[in-house]
Amino acid sequence: MDTVLKNIWHTRISTHLADSAALKARIDVECADAILIAARAIARSLAAGGKLMLCGNGGSAADAQHLAGEFVNMLAKQFPRPPMAALALTTDTSCLTAVGNDLGFEQVFERQILALGRPGDTLLAISTSGQSENVIRAVRSAVELRIGTIGLLGASGGRLSSLVDVAILVPSDDVQRIQEAHLTIEHILCDVVERMIHSEEDRVQM
Repeated sequence: MDTVLKNIWHTRISTHLADSAALKARIDVECADAILIAARAIARSLAAGGKLMLCGNGGSAADAQHLAGEFVNMLAKQFPRPPMAALALTTDTSCLTAVGNDLGFEQVFERQILALGRPGDTLLAISTSGQSENVIRAVRSAVELRIGTIGLLGASGGRLSSLVDVAILVPSDDVQRIQEAHLTIEHILCDVVERMIHSEEDRVQM
């Protein structure tokens, strides 16, 4: 690859990284309070015997599965702790396809909430647009069951922002930037929650 072409691609790579870093700096200023409120809600639910349920579509479905795994296992080996109850509603293909085929894709998460959710649980709804009908229906069902709701969203948060108890709104309308930010926030949530529950030093702050 010649030097001119290499420089063009390096510039493009640098732009991606700079844009992502700039958005995360904004999140530190604009979203830290909401992230902390969400973390405290999850920690209180788990400490009281509840569970964290997660849902989303596409990349957000992958995030739900990823974060559930972090809670059940651990975020970092440097802070070993007991498993925490978390369940991704995006992974049971038999359930998802049965509900989708028989009742419609709009009910794939709602049906699981109604079957598995209990008062005192928490639902983390992940959506870059805040407009996903199946996620909206899951949140509405959770509210009816007295399950706490958190929205990890983007831009204005769409319809979901007014339905959830806590809305974390990534200040961007660029889907890939929002997704990158969501992953960072998810790791922060897990880190803060596990330390609120399992660190003697931090527990009193919950």
